[in-house]
Amino acid sequence: MNKFGWIALLALLPVLQGCFPVVATGVGATAVMLDDRRTSGTYIEDEGIELKAFHRLDEKFGKNAHVNTASFNRQALLTGEVADQAMKEEAEKVVRGIPNVHNVFNELAIAGASSLAERSNDTYLTSKVKMRCIEANKFPFSSVKVVTENGVVYLMGMVTRREADNATEIARSTSGVRKVVKLFEYLD
Repeated sequence: MNKFGWIALLALLPVLQGCFPVVATGVGATAVMLDDRRTSGTYIEDEGIELKAFHRLDEKFGKNAHVNTASFNRQALLTGEVADQAMKEEAEKVVRGIPNVHNVFNELAIAGASSLAERSNDTYLTSKVKMRCIEANKFPFSSVKVVTENGVVYLMGMVTRREADNATEIARSTSGVRKVVKLFEYLD
């Protein structure tokens, strides 16, 4: 390679370095999709539903509400806090208006926004439940989505009744979990 080739390569290194996380993320997502009971198209639609919901709800409510959206097999789960019943209904309407959403579980609480400490605890509980599910190895982990809000664990996914019972028992017996809500689609 001549001098100009090396200069061009060195100039491109900062740009090329940014490609690795994209490739790694793509490989990671592909690995998850291979073990998922959803089609790759549905998996991608679920990711799109969550992203669109985030942007539309943020645009609609801004800092006046704390709304999270999780999607599994085109079913959306709304959790968080809103100021009143009208906001709760409006949030559901916004998410129902997103293409490919087949159903909305509206679990929004009418309350003040949760604190950073409460949200951190919910993240911790979600991690604990996920880890215990992986360790138990009683069902394909990618078949179950775990969401925690205010100590309540929501379980979504496409599972058999036995897998649902196993996931529910794991979540229920995790210390710190106040309640478990099953939102499964049953395969049997």
